Amino acid sequence: MDEKATLHRYLSVARKDLLAKLDGLNGYDIRRPMTPTGTNLLGLVKHVASVQLDYFGEVFGRPSGRTLPWLAEGAEPDADLWVPAEETLESVVELHHFSAAHSDATIDELPLDAPGVVPWWSEEKRNVTLHRILVHMISETAQHLGHADILRELIDGSAGKPGDPNLTGRSAEEWALHRARIEAAAREAGK
Repeated sequence: MDEKATLHRYLSVARKDLLAKLDGLNGYDIRRPMTPTGTNLLGLVKHVASVQLDYFGEVFGRPSGRTLPWLAEGAEPDADLWVPAEETLESVVELHHFSAAHSDATIDELPLDAPGVVPWWSEEKRNVTLHRILVHMISETAQHLGHADILRELIDGSAGKPGDPNLTGRSAEEWALHRARIEAAAREAGK
């Protein structure tokens, strides 16, 4: 597998895993703010889909033709990070799929050294290549997937991916004992 295909695969897997964090949850749980700053699962999906459209679209002169009101000049700050009740789960998932397809077309059609310009970055950093934007979006998507993994664990206790060999298989009782041990160590260290 060549370098571009490898990078593209990592981005595709992270996108799929981020969407999977919504599986089986109700409309409240996917929207509910889980941190003091309002971080929520569906908002993370909306955000990643939104910024991906700009990075693989506008940056390379390949606009998607889709206007996102939450990113327009004068829009409410952080409007891309939450989902009002009138916006549906289906519309956000559709945006995510649309964004992925538009981005995939850019990735497929351009070489890794294709030049682009990120107008919202500082002057000295704004000239980029497809390679740099692929790495940037893998990082961005993985960061938000990590946030989503923690939020999902807080909502219903599920962590990682089903069958993930990197997550120790413990019963709920064993996890409680493990957590208590870590809590005790933290309290002891904090004395």
